[in-house]
Amino acid sequence: MSEAIKTDVLIIGAGPCGLFCVFELGLLDMKAHVVDILDKAGGQCAELYPEKPIYDIPGIPMVTGQGLTDALMEQIKPFNPGFHLNEMVEKIEKIGDPAFRVTTDGGKVFECKVVVISAGGGSFQPKRPPVPGIEAYEGTSVFYSVRKMEHFRDKDILIVGGGDSALDWTLNLHPVARSVTLLHRRDDFRAAPHSVEQMRALVASGKMELKIGQVTSLEGDGGKLTGATIKGNDNSVSRLACNAMLPFFGLTMKLGAVANWGIALENNLVPVETSAFETSVPGIFAIGDINTYPGKLKLILCGFHEGALMAQKAHRYVYPDKRLVFQYTTSSTSLQKKLGVN
Repeated sequence: MSEAIKTDVLIIGAGPCGLFCVFELGLLDMKAHVVDILDKAGGQCAELYPEKPIYDIPGIPMVTGQGLTDALMEQIKPFNPGFHLNEMVEKIEKIGDPAFRVTTDGGKVFECKVVVISAGGGSFQPKRPPVPGIEAYEGTSVFYSVRKMEHFRDKDILIVGGGDSALDWTLNLHPVARSVTLLHRRDDFRAAPHSVEQMRALVASGKMELKIGQVTSLEGDGGKLTGATIKGNDNSVSRLACNAMLPFFGLTMKLGAVANWGIALENNLVPVETSAFETSVPGIFAIGDINTYPGKLKLILCGFHEGALMAQKAHRYVYPDKRLVFQYTTSSTSLQKKLGVN
């Protein structure tokens, strides 16, 4: 076992809500380290939707998932958090009242007063469509997310699915691709009605194709896709030439090790009280999509609010003998000094 890294707070999950926690904790003089199973900060926003626009962040009419991540990383620079990426928390042990020893699958050990679970829906992975041999094309011709639209320039793309992700990327990639074909098992979509209208208009004008049916096999060599066989609902069989495929069959959310941390769960989510979003274990908090309480909304802005209230309660655990005086960043010279404001 490696020597323990001592910190005030350990945040599990480097998505937007976890990153904003660093800021709220830092304002109150609490040092944070962040652990995430992914290879970069940003959570699902950066991993699955880096170029997809987000419209409901207060005061920002539009920002991409990567843009929001970049802004949050800039905002927390004054507090110099420690990041531990490609690591999954395996064990949380109670060693004080409160104090915890947290161990990752990489052998890192943390000792802290407070743990904040900000792990989205847990670890997530895209659902793989039941197409024989699809594994051979994954990462070269078959992709479950779009990290850079430019990668698909001048490609013949087959997009499979009928939800928001499938429709969003059909519309977003259409201007850069050579051709786009959308395939869904039925002529009925779960996506936003406006997106469906835009897609149908492109089909009507001959700018893209819509096919109803399912992929039954793929063609290609060395991971390079050349075509797909499609079986229609009328049992007709056709071949579509394509060199990129984007299946959007949703995500499989798995709590993974969270289920073994001794925290009460409810329908694979972590129930919390709503004054500070603390779990059944004092000193362990859960914010963002992984928690549940009456009236819960799975919105980034709600996770930000939860993080702010969490930090107020965390301060009691980290500084039990220190009175917390609430201050505003707009008027507090001490807070502005921490932020490096002249």
